[in-house]
Amino acid sequence: MRLCLASTSPARLTLLRAAGIEPLTASPRVDEAGEAAAAGPLSPHDTVLLLARLKAEDVASRINEEHPGFNGLIIGGDSMFEIDGQVYGKPHTPEIATARWHAMRGKKGVLHSGHWVIRVGNEGTTDAAAPGTADTPERADVKLASGRVAASTVSFVDDISDAEIASYVATGEPLFVAGSFTIDSLGGPFISRIEGDPSTVVGMSLPTLRHLVRELGVEWTDLWNRNDL
Repeated sequence: MRLCLASTSPARLTLLRAAGIEPLTASPRVDEAGEAAAAGPLSPHDTVLLLARLKAEDVASRINEEHPGFNGLIIGGDSMFEIDGQVYGKPHTPEIATARWHAMRGKKGVLHSGHWVIRVGNEGTTDAAAPGTADTPERADVKLASGRVAASTVSFVDDISDAEIASYVATGEPLFVAGSFTIDSLGGPFISRIEGDPSTVVGMSLPTLRHLVRELGVEWTDLWNRNDL
């Protein structure tokens, strides 16, 4: 049973590798901003779940072109950070990242992480869809699909200096991650507390993924394929 990560996120890939899984990877062809805008006003919970689903479905629609006879799971994920009633994705520019860190200093926010898992087989049959997944398009090789959102609260230190913020932003790390921060790399020392599953903040909740995988009839340990285990 193989696993394909429908994401180009290095953090998500590292999480899976650390958990004993060496996945295939595929870049989803999804315009995140455009899809979110087209969907209309949505809560952070609904937005990350929608985008995670679209990413997984996009990769599922062409998985057999890139990996003929693929039999396994496809995981899509998306994250958004909410603080003071505002929702933030990736800042992309140093100016935006700097402004966010000044605003986040000493505060706490919630990282919402959406997960969508599709089980794909090569038998040419479609099983009954999992409860609550009627929106997943029927395909001959899509057997089951399920999704869930995890959320963790992040508290930032109140004494991070302007110079530290400038140095952190200059590394480029916060420019391409939801909320402009990491907990598993250079941003970790500026986080004082995590309430909830820490892996959610990294990019995907491993306990949530295990739950979804089991819903689709697969044991998490069956996905272990690292040679160094």
